[in-house]
Amino acid sequence: MCGRYASTRDPATLAVEFAAVDATGDEAPGADYNVAPTKPVLAVVTRHPRDAEGTPDPGRTERSVRVMRWGLVPHWAKDASVGSRMINARAESVAGKPAFRTAIASRRCLLPADGWFEWQRQAQKEAQQAQPKRARKQPYFLTPADGSVLALAGLWATWRPAGSDDPPLVSCAVLTTEAVGPLAGIHDRMPLVLPADCWADWLDPDSRDPGSLLAPPSAAVVDGLELRPISTAVNDVRRNGTELLEPQQPDQPALIDLDS
Repeated sequence: MCGRYASTRDPATLAVEFAAVDATGDEAPGADYNVAPTKPVLAVVTRHPRDAEGTPDPGRTERSVRVMRWGLVPHWAKDASVGSRMINARAESVAGKPAFRTAIASRRCLLPADGWFEWQRQAQKEAQQAQPKRARKQPYFLTPADGSVLALAGLWATWRPAGSDDPPLVSCAVLTTEAVGPLAGIHDRMPLVLPADCWADWLDPDSRDPGSLLAPPSAAVVDGLELRPISTAVNDVRRNGTELLEPQQPDQPALIDLDS
């Protein structure tokens, strides 16, 4: 799954990295070392630009960096609170889910990240057998070893309260897939990470079926990640600073051997 990540690059930097324009205006969130559901996040989309009357130009596309809220709210939802339960969408079944099937066909995005957080169950074998639900979890930060940006595959939607003329709420969800290679030793799910050569196809507003792009990342993508044990300070969503990403030595042995 993906329930927390870090995103510290500013929109201007991301616009260069993703060959996009910065359309965040004054809404862009600052550097966030502990992005949690319902927070505003930066997303990359490709759309047909619209004229003054709102008519899209089918002959042109524009890639842009936008601000969305993490936790997808379908257009048919009665209220926005449903978004807190829709932060992830499973790649294997997304096309068949009412909340996501429209978005997967026509509203795909990329969520830039420095890396994401995951928790691995930790405990001495005796303690786990006695109280398995209370076994300690060791947090990890999974990040590109070369410091490059990650692009998490996402979906987005717009929502307005019934009868409202206010600007719509734009929200998003992260696609997840089966964990690959050593990542499976930490958790059985992971975000769907897309390499740069897949960005254009994923964002294409005229492509209704992402097809093979929904497959788990290749071994090459996973091999480029650092699996960094970090402090349990990240467990507190109120904490937000560079110290959350600092490497730490796990203080208990893992139940699963990452080298196996």
